[in-house]
Amino acid sequence: MKRPPVFDKPKLEVGRKLFCEPCNFVLGVADLSQLPDSSLNEVAFAGRSNVGKSSLINALFNRSDLAKTSSTPGRTQQLNFFNLNNKIHLVDLPGYGFAKAPNAEVKKWQQMIFTYLKGRPHLRRVFLLIDSRHGLKKVDTDIMKMLDEAAVTYQLVFTKSDRVSYKELLKAMHEAEIILKAHPAAYPLILATSSQKKQGVENVRAEIAELI
Repeated sequence: MKRPPVFDKPKLEVGRKLFCEPCNFVLGVADLSQLPDSSLNEVAFAGRSNVGKSSLINALFNRSDLAKTSSTPGRTQQLNFFNLNNKIHLVDLPGYGFAKAPNAEVKKWQQMIFTYLKGRPHLRRVFLLIDSRHGLKKVDTDIMKMLDEAAVTYQLVFTKSDRVSYKELLKAMHEAEIILKAHPAAYPLILATSSQKKQGVENVRAEIAELI
């Protein structure tokens, strides 16, 4: 596994400028009938509960109050839509794999996520977040298989990279890189981030800017 990518300055600058533009919370969708009808492209943030989806969205904008964060896994129970200056929607998805709720509710949330991912026509990419401390789990590869079948492009983003050593991070990313070769819808470039340390966040900005 190579070192985490270093993007060129012009690409990073485009991403930086984009995320200086205004972004507002649009709505929280608890039922797919509530999905906004929009011609805007979308990027979605998916991952296991407490992997840091909301924290990463906040870090992209250098804010702490845009997406609600919680130390309790399973607190995000809706698809939360954010409008970035009428250029693109960012979608914070409920975490999968764990939630403090009755099983029937958990299954309802999970089915909603899966149906959204399979059927959203303007969804350009799913950023599939992976906790650097744990690497890919079966529940992650199950989501990857589903995205392959739906032909939805997804890109792995390792979060909380400050919680492991650099050697451990490279090892986890290398193992994931090998697994990705068997997944046709996977975008091959793996990113590593730390929302707390603001490391690697600029690369995610640049990737999103290229999708507009």
